[in-house]
Amino acid sequence: MAMSNSPITQVSESPITQVSQYSSEPPSPGQGTFPSKLLLDLRGTRFEIDREVLVSLPESILIVMFPNGLILGRGHSESYDDDDNNSEESLSLEDQIIYVDFDPACMDYVLDFYHEAQTAGEAQRLANPQTTLHNNLSSQNPLLNKQAIIVLREELDYFAVIPPKAGFPAKEDMPATGPVHADPSKVNVKTLCGTHLLEQRKIFTALQRNINKENNVAEQHLIDMLCVSGFSRDDEWGYRDIEPKKTSIVSIALVMLKTTGSGNQMATAQKLLLFWRKPARKCWWDGVEVELDQGEHKLPIRLWARRTWTLELVLV
Repeated sequence: MAMSNSPITQVSESPITQVSQYSSEPPSPGQGTFPSKLLLDLRGTRFEIDREVLVSLPESILIVMFPNGLILGRGHSESYDDDDNNSEESLSLEDQIIYVDFDPACMDYVLDFYHEAQTAGEAQRLANPQTTLHNNLSSQNPLLNKQAIIVLREELDYFAVIPPKAGFPAKEDMPATGPVHADPSKVNVKTLCGTHLLEQRKIFTALQRNINKENNVAEQHLIDMLCVSGFSRDDEWGYRDIEPKKTSIVSIALVMLKTTGSGNQMATAQKLLLFWRKPARKCWWDGVEVELDQGEHKLPIRLWARRTWTLELVLV
């Protein structure tokens, strides 16, 4: 697959038009009002979340949570007015719940990190009150009065090419893709592939392998920039898990952007402002040789992974 010299390419504008309606500004007359708190059901786990917190989440995550836009449900789809029949209090609990196909463990990780970043930002503002007084300077550089978070998300779709070998059925010479089927040998291969990849928790290992193979200077610069700005070269994903009934692994890592330290720290941080509200994406193929334990046998396979990285900056 042909790649440009740039390590990442800009993602088109978000289709989540309805999510963007949840701003901190009051609604215009005639538009009705939205509830200040929303009830989300994430695969059976319920969250009560402030509207402002929801819309402040990384756009790359909101796109996954609400691929067709945020639909408020039957009760919330109508304008709120003085009629008790349309008031929030009169709605049943089921009418207020928004069902989202998203891992609750991932949501816990993101919300916990947001709370940590907000606490750190408040402490920084209290320690440097003079920063907030220079409104003109702060408006030009929001990093002076906001805590920035670097968001790195990986979607990994994998499949295995199993070479012909004596002692193994010919039908196994097939990519182990798609949903889990009844064939136990195929299920076992998919499970073992997923487990193997899940255990590879180092963030930059696969990208560094691609850099070494292609000698891509731009991608090396991307790793260097991220490691100067808050990541470590040996960092692991904060959240990583297999999607249900899919040969796909989703990983997320969040770090607080460093703006102080070396002489060029702020300059590097300002480069990452290019990704504020503008998620950017990079995609590449990664292939490795592995041996899967099949009881008495070792099954050699070529394990392929299509990795898609999304980089974004958010301010809290």
